[in-house]
Amino acid sequence: MRIDALGAAPAGDARPRAENVRDAAAQFEALLIAQLLKCMRGSDGEGWLGTGGDQAGDTMMEVAEEHLARVLASQGGLGLAKLVVEGLERTSMAAQESGTQVR
Repeated sequence: MRIDALGAAPAGDARPRAENVRDAAAQFEALLIAQLLKCMRGSDGEGWLGTGGDQAGDTMMEVAEEHLARVLASQGGLGLAKLVVEGLERTSMAAQESGTQVR
């Protein structure tokens, strides 16, 4: 059985797998955006939204950054998820045209 780059068999369930790839790419982009926000905050506790003041404040700041990152990624973010999906689709199409298996 041939498997394309999106992890789907050529017939039948290709559509749900493609949606899973888009979702995974958006989650990956959200993770990267969250890391960028965390780096902007810095290790001294002072950052782009002010000081947390205590451990609870720092924890809530991390939760807020992760939520902001997910929202940004769901709205297109930096465009990384789109690039990942497009790259995988091109790889899948090239593999289908050449008749090779992509794992």
